[in-house]
Amino acid sequence: MYVCVCNAISDRQIREVVDRGATSVYDVQCHLPVASCCGRCEDVVREVIETHRVNAQRPASAAA
Repeated sequence: MYVCVCNAISDRQIREVVDRGATSVYDVQCHLPVASCCGRCEDVVREVIETHRVNAQRPASAAA
């Protein structure tokens, strides 16, 4: 799904950056131009980051 419509950035792209070590909106912005135009996506970007980080920390058996 597109998170940042202004720059056509998807949640998948954000999750890939988080997998490479990004932990904040600022970190993601160092790799992708999210929340750099109108800023309406910033809350969703933050939510995608947090959700993905939490899910990545779960053991594989708990995720099923």
